[in-house]
Amino acid sequence: MRFSILPAFILLLPLAEIAGFVVVGRAIGLWLTLALVMLGFVLGVILLRRQGIGILRRMSSEGRNGVMPGRDLLRPAMNVIASLLLIIPGFLTDIIAILILIPPVRDLVWRAIANRFVVVNAKAGSSSGPQPDFRDRKPNAKVVDLDEEDYHREPDRNSPWSGKHLGD
Repeated sequence: MRFSILPAFILLLPLAEIAGFVVVGRAIGLWLTLALVMLGFVLGVILLRRQGIGILRRMSSEGRNGVMPGRDLLRPAMNVIASLLLIIPGFLTDIIAILILIPPVRDLVWRAIANRFVVVNAKAGSSSGPQPDFRDRKPNAKVVDLDEEDYHREPDRNSPWSGKHLGD
């Protein structure tokens, strides 16, 4: 069974944030801790308003039109993600947001996720339907594109699984 780190991260994040509040609160005091949390929130809102949610809509529409979202869309999209992380109260999410805003980290993220994009080109007027675009994928990728006649078949009446032999 494959273990995904995301559920564990989501479950442990609130506990880590609470621990961060306690550690920072002991080091600098209650009021400065609250001021830092509010500063992160305000910076996140300003960044989100400046960048806007429009960039996520643009990425979605480009994906639907068969265009692979490029690096020019990565920077604004990562800024939106960083701004959302800044809005979440906590020091761990603020640190992650600051890391996302650093260009070398952003380039590292791009290299990690660029090969995971699968773009389907839908040509207007084509009766064959959308065709996968494998320019950025490995030729032996596990993508199977089936038409209706490919996965529709008549049941085999001689099969032991057909139900005819069950309970007769």
